Amino acid sequence: MKSNQTYTVFFYLSVVVLLSAIAAYAIGQVTLGNVLFSGFWLSLAIGVQRFRSFSQLTFTLFIFAAVTLALAFPEALTRAGSFEYKELIVPLLQVIMFGVGTAMSLRDFQGVLKMPKGVGVGLLCQFTIMPVVGFTIAHLFGFPNEIAAGIVLVGSSPSGLASNVMAHIAKANLALSITLTSVATVLAPIATPFLMSMLGGEFVQVDVLGMMWGVVKMVILPVGLGLVFNHFLHGKFAWLDRFMPKLSMIGIVLIIVIITAAGRDSLLNVGALLIVAMFIHMTCGFFLGYWGARLFGMPENDCRTVAIEVGMQNGGLASGIAASMGKINTLGLAAAVNGPVMNISGSALATWWSKKTPQAKHETTSKLETV
Repeated sequence: MKSNQTYTVFFYLSVVVLLSAIAAYAIGQVTLGNVLFSGFWLSLAIGVQRFRSFSQLTFTLFIFAAVTLALAFPEALTRAGSFEYKELIVPLLQVIMFGVGTAMSLRDFQGVLKMPKGVGVGLLCQFTIMPVVGFTIAHLFGFPNEIAAGIVLVGSSPSGLASNVMAHIAKANLALSITLTSVATVLAPIATPFLMSMLGGEFVQVDVLGMMWGVVKMVILPVGLGLVFNHFLHGKFAWLDRFMPKLSMIGIVLIIVIITAAGRDSLLNVGALLIVAMFIHMTCGFFLGYWGARLFGMPENDCRTVAIEVGMQNGGLASGIAASMGKINTLGLAAAVNGPVMNISGSALATWWSKKTPQAKHETTSKLETV
């Protein structure tokens, strides 16, 4: 009860802070307005938890608060003395991927044997739909080459753990979701550089072998260490099991802040258009992933899983690759925009599906046969 009262206080506080921000802007106090506007998102992130239907947006609202500060005070969030914060992106990603590994086990890969069709269809859709759609959107929108390549890079990345959360909310096949995320992550060192070479190479020069090794260092090694930790030490450090998901969320927010601050000028030039492009990209992933699975005769809950796995990409990996290529200011912008857009779109779709119980496989098949 006390928690709910606290959330209510923060919710109404967010309204007051927003009105104060608007007043500050109106009288020309831009700096104060920027701080208050960031405070609005922060208060709303806490207050929105009083509404069960919107509680999944808390993380996204925290990102909005951080991004507002990054856009308003880029110098403070770009470097400290001679040290540039973008040097932290790869280590932060490695910590995040270690956290991913601690949440996985070898059993997650056994789904390949138990659900070969679902895994095969999911991976096929994952590594064809999003890269091709990303390439098409990059061309149609006419973005500068490095920003266009960033869209292809996001599309060429595997799904992340957020897709597993959304699959659970959407009443999809959670076991299939976890297996697809695990297998796609392991395939990333080969699939992502290959797709970037084939599609993104038109926009930027791609060192395939260098990118492969980079993905191994950023993903495979920390995930592998996480798996080993989980296998031998799971449950022995309960505080770490509870802390790692929070640490991963903090890491993702910091990465987005660093990219936003570093690429502020480019983002202000193409920001609105890039948001639209990433929303279209993600929507196409959800739609084509779902109907691609339906085309192969998969049951409803598996179709939902494939849709979510295809539409929700690992923007953190894309950010790390962009940083390792020395192009975080431009190549990494699509990944930074992808985070909030993905969480909002994915949450909305998962919540909508959560109110619709999937039909049994035989019922779905019979209805399809009558069409």
